Amino acid sequence: MTISRTPSLTLTVETGPSAVVVRVAGDLDYESYDELVNAVGRQLAGWPAGEGTGGPELHLNFGRLGDIDSMGLSALLMIRRLTDTAGVGLRLDERPPTLQRLLEVTGTLEHLTAPREQGRAGEGPGAG
Repeated sequence: MTISRTPSLTLTVETGPSAVVVRVAGDLDYESYDELVNAVGRQLAGWPAGEGTGGPELHLNFGRLGDIDSMGLSALLMIRRLTDTAGVGLRLDERPPTLQRLLEVTGTLEHLTAPREQGRAGEGPGAG
């Protein structure tokens, strides 16, 4: 299913029994960040909480990401909080160099890419 409201951003959602893949194409910025957060929230609403490793995972695929600004980064941090609360693993797939650099420079790479630990929802850097 393709979801698109903002001309600069297209989201394609593929659902499976234990994973959802959201393909992000275009710019993730001030004008479009809420579209991604809302789409992820809708997907997570129907999932049972994960139990340890092997639980459900959300894959954000950035293979066709254009530009990303601070609000795009904020969206990723909000999504991490949502996945932690839902007990769902988060994967950031096919990160282009611009996204990789942004995550490294802001010190958020480890937080956004670290595996979810059972019983640790809401703990750690950036939580609270």
